[in-house]
Amino acid sequence: MRSLLASLLLLAVPLAAAGCTAHRPQGPEIPGDMSALPAYDINPMPRERLRAGGILRWPMPEFPVQWNFHHVQGSKGVVNEVLQGVMPYLMRSDEKGISRPVPEYLDEVKVVTRPRQVVTYTIDPRARWSDGTPITYRDFAAQARALSGRDQRYRVAAVTGYDRIAKVERGRHDRQAVVTFARPFADWRSLFNPLYPADTCDDPRTFNEGWLNRLPVGAGPFRVESVDRTAKTVTIARDPRWWGRPALLDRIVFRVMDPGAAPGAFANGEVDVLDAGGDANAYRRALAVEGTVIRRAAGPDWRHLTFNAASPALADVRVRQAIMAGIDRRALAEADLKDLDWPIQVLGNHFFMHTQAGYRDNSGQVGRYDPARAQRLLDAAGWRRSGRYRVRDGRTLSLRFVVPATQQISKREGELVQAMLARIGVRVDIVPVPTDDLFDGYVLPGNFDVVPFSWLGTPFPVSSNRAVFARPRGGNIQQNYSRTGSAELDRAMDRAAAELDPARARDLINEADRLAWEQAAVLPLYQRPQLLAVRADLANFGARGFYDLAYEDIGFVARTGR
Repeated sequence: MRSLLASLLLLAVPLAAAGCTAHRPQGPEIPGDMSALPAYDINPMPRERLRAGGILRWPMPEFPVQWNFHHVQGSKGVVNEVLQGVMPYLMRSDEKGISRPVPEYLDEVKVVTRPRQVVTYTIDPRARWSDGTPITYRDFAAQARALSGRDQRYRVAAVTGYDRIAKVERGRHDRQAVVTFARPFADWRSLFNPLYPADTCDDPRTFNEGWLNRLPVGAGPFRVESVDRTAKTVTIARDPRWWGRPALLDRIVFRVMDPGAAPGAFANGEVDVLDAGGDANAYRRALAVEGTVIRRAAGPDWRHLTFNAASPALADVRVRQAIMAGIDRRALAEADLKDLDWPIQVLGNHFFMHTQAGYRDNSGQVGRYDPARAQRLLDAAGWRRSGRYRVRDGRTLSLRFVVPATQQISKREGELVQAMLARIGVRVDIVPVPTDDLFDGYVLPGNFDVVPFSWLGTPFPVSSNRAVFARPRGGNIQQNYSRTGSAELDRAMDRAAAELDPARARDLINEADRLAWEQAAVLPLYQRPQLLAVRADLANFGARGFYDLAYEDIGFVARTGR
């Protein structure tokens, strides 16, 4: 996938094997560090052991308006979860983060790197959109143009990789797309995931508005059956026109649910999945539910605080560094992760997780909890203590900490930060906002000073993160909600993206990370727990880590009699 996914949620050694016997899982011994966690835990099972039929009831934290994943308002985890069942994702990652072509879409992919990097995609002749239109090179060409960043009318979430494409041409026939790069791009596998039809990307208005409140076309094992804005549900059903292995499930019903109500709904059998990684009470309650398994994995997702550098209070990098020095990240991690049977380790990198090759803690002095240093920085920036808080030019140093109203973990983080920063003379006002409006109404327009959420990572550290840290251009922030950056950081990320040698690329990524710490715009907290409570008879689904689920293979064990 070409960019990170913003998520409102805090979202192996399996605790028990799936089967027909109901049981109560017990909380496991807490691993000493992240390396002891499994890469994925999805109860993998051959299709012949699963029954055809059944409905998977999957709660989601918000109801999306924009279903164009490449649009700045559509690049969300909840959108991705639905689209993976209905849209073409050309590459699929294994548990090690290695991406390979999906044979239902691509017969062959060839890559050459000299004299220029050229990737040739040969499309499966059966592949077609749900309206009957064949998938061809035109779809690749239109998407590459739309996401290149050359036309600012397209409100894109990320241009990374597409901005390096020189041209997309027809190969031997319409079913072959030849993609020529102007500059090398190591993460080329991240591109065209998902692929959209040419008529979506040919016109900026269609790109921006054609997928609002609807999914007009697809090309996957499921089709969209309904989008009910009143009930806040999205239902996808098995598509009989799908040319690959038929989906085992009849339907998947995605339903918006208040996180406070989700544990009860799971316990009562109203939903089949519970993300227990952000709520210790939900996790403990799930442990007591008969017929439940807790799936756990060391995923690429990370919790953080984003600072709005366009805010007058945070425009000075010294103030942002002071705020970071005044926040005890370990205390936040302990508060969020206690009672979750999850290692408590503070994250020291914006690009790599603890469990990835290349991880280094580059946080240095910027990421260290040091209230004395924080106060010195604020003094140097002209913010002087006047009573309880600091003042400059008659204005109190105050920050709006915006949180989604239904997320208790965000509220708790705000309260902790409020108490920590009060010690260094900074006032924090916690501002609860409607959960569905957090990104579109507050984060995207910059109506916040500090906001907590999670980035959902991918196997592509640079291309995933470039849109988060690249300097905004022409008013297009992509996913850089901090609205800051530097030419030096951009160059560092570009060098890493162009490096084809993995070991050298990891070194370059860490150079970029050190510069990202100096910007003091995004404060990593910890690697987010992937803890999913699921029905014990559910297979090929769970805590996936880097592993991409094949939605057609998700199903229920045949012998359960479900």
